[in-house]
Amino acid sequence: MSLLDTLVYEFQKDAFLISTDKSKLDIDLIHDYLSKDSYWAENIPRGIIERSIANSLSFGIYHHQTQIGFARVITNFATYGYLGDVFVLTSYRGQGLSKWLMHCISNQIPELQGFRRWSLATADAHGLYQQFGFTALARPERMMEKVNFTKYNTIFD
Repeated sequence: MSLLDTLVYEFQKDAFLISTDKSKLDIDLIHDYLSKDSYWAENIPRGIIERSIANSLSFGIYHHQTQIGFARVITNFATYGYLGDVFVLTSYRGQGLSKWLMHCISNQIPELQGFRRWSLATADAHGLYQQFGFTALARPERMMEKVNFTKYNTIFD
């Protein structure tokens, strides 16, 4: 059992719950949203979603026990965290749930505090993330990436 499997935090606000308990996650909902409604993971295979959740600290947002949002943090729990796959279903937007989620991730999880670097990628939510200290790259000339936009690694599916 890894640290990822033992970290269970829950935060309640009125009829809403944020939880890191992976047993509560609705994988069908997550896969449906990411593969059909997101610009960053269009057509992602379900097996990739399952592996990404298994190897990340995952956050579900729930309304009366029905999942309505998601995020995950890829981390070594020491120096670095990458925030990815953040979404709130359209019908629940505008209620401050993304801000609450970001507050919980940024301030309420002891294992995610004190990192040297956090990163994320977004095309449209800069204003949200700036409220939590995210900025454009401080030294973009030092950053590199290797990208394959054409397919997902399905070798394990």
